[in-house]
Amino acid sequence: MDRKKILIVEDEESLLKLESILLTSKGYDVQGVSNGAAALRVIDEEPPDLVLLDIMLPEMDGFEVCRRIKQNEATRHIPVIMLTAKKSREDMARGEEVGADWYITKPFKSAMVIETIQRFLAR
Repeated sequence: MDRKKILIVEDEESLLKLESILLTSKGYDVQGVSNGAAALRVIDEEPPDLVLLDIMLPEMDGFEVCRRIKQNEATRHIPVIMLTAKKSREDMARGEEVGADWYITKPFKSAMVIETIQRFLAR
């Protein structure tokens, strides 16, 4: 079976490690980056099957990263799940506006994240 590739974009190192360990233990091929520009480079060079995206990132926020992924014909099909501490209605609406496929707020339950990822990768 081909292992699904997941790109995690998270600037908080401890969370990036935690999410990487969690997804690797579930059999996913995981790559992590800590900023939006690096995420776009990786997506361009080696598109993942799914992106787990934080919003509060240095230089370029997750909203902008998502907007660029979804505006690009070559990458718009990649599911983007926003995983963020930003919980306001405005933030969620903005996530929808830029094309996020799903929105999960921190703190999160690992099982819910895995379930959501599996649902999108099964499509």
